[in-house]
Amino acid sequence: MHSLILKPGREKSLQRRHPWIFSGGIARVDGNPQAGDTVEVRTADGVPRAIAAYSPQSQIRARIWNWTPCPIDADFFAQRIAQAAARREPLRSGGVTNAVRLIHGESDGLPGVVADRYEDTVVVQLLTTGAERWREAIADALAALAGVVRVVERSDADVRQLEGLPSQTGLLRGAAATGPVMITEHGLQFAIDVVSGHKTGFYLDQRDNRQRLRALVAGNSVLDCFCYTGGFAINALAGGASAVTAIDSSGPALQAAQANAALNRLNGTEWLEADVFQSLRKFRDAGRSFDVIVLDPPKFAPTAAHAEKAARAYKDINLLAFKLLNPGGTLMTYSCSGGVSAELFQKIIAGAALDAGVDAVIEAWLHGAADHPVALNFPEGEYLKGLICRTNITTAV
Repeated sequence: MHSLILKPGREKSLQRRHPWIFSGGIARVDGNPQAGDTVEVRTADGVPRAIAAYSPQSQIRARIWNWTPCPIDADFFAQRIAQAAARREPLRSGGVTNAVRLIHGESDGLPGVVADRYEDTVVVQLLTTGAERWREAIADALAALAGVVRVVERSDADVRQLEGLPSQTGLLRGAAATGPVMITEHGLQFAIDVVSGHKTGFYLDQRDNRQRLRALVAGNSVLDCFCYTGGFAINALAGGASAVTAIDSSGPALQAAQANAALNRLNGTEWLEADVFQSLRKFRDAGRSFDVIVLDPPKFAPTAAHAEKAARAYKDINLLAFKLLNPGGTLMTYSCSGGVSAELFQKIIAGAALDAGVDAVIEAWLHGAADHPVALNFPEGEYLKGLICRTNITTAV
């Protein structure tokens, strides 16, 4: 087997069982491993520490498959995927939903592999050279899960470029669906476009947060920004909101959102195809206000290097939202940027409230749903963070 030898003193992250090995920590590579090949990771004095996938073009030069020697083969992936699916089965069979994240990358011991199950359809993203190397084994293992009739690939994320991989999409197993895949979530129905929808088609990580919104909007006016296919807006309608305004810059996403609202026989939303930043400024200038505002923007900072620029964008949009809230109103605000920590995000929101001239309290910290676990040895897996902030009736002076 090829070997990856660390520089002296660079084994500390392995001792903490962090699954990434960066190029700067490598002294040499013994052998001639190709992209995605399995390598044995050794300390400077030759002690074996882990088995990993090799990625010659990425700054993350290797990702750990296992911490003890074992064969990395089709059986390895079949076992890991079956274990991950079994952990989600109580959620899927408990009546909450028939759509779950089956595999959450490093947190399930499968770096570079993300898979979401929508009823009988699995949508998989293979994001690293290691995952790419084992494409067929992964597809076979997903197709072998009970009740799965098709596996669709959506490996079109920008991160593949860092691995030297092109985008790749298409049907991996089974027959193509004849239309949208239907799912249920907390009693609501959604039609999922697994072929061309964003990421895998739906934001399953926000499942619990959508239900939380539903519980606090009765009789309130709601503004849902970056509404995508209507997850938060439709839950607001189901929760008895007095009026809902939903904004997204994507016409196709808004069409899907309206179709989802009709599917649930929920009417009364003002759907706006527009830039959210510009819309909030227009609302401010027109004197519009809302009782509850949801901000769930796209990723502003994919890495820590983008954090400063992202911080300005997060502050601007949250400042505008605070100005549009009625006294005593609620802001539900999120960041899915891995480069922005929860601590930094809270500081940004605090600064936005201060500049908006409002006093606010944090009523809850929000995270991804339980099928998006975060391994204790891999805190980077906690990309989604959110706050529920309530403004005081009196403004700051």
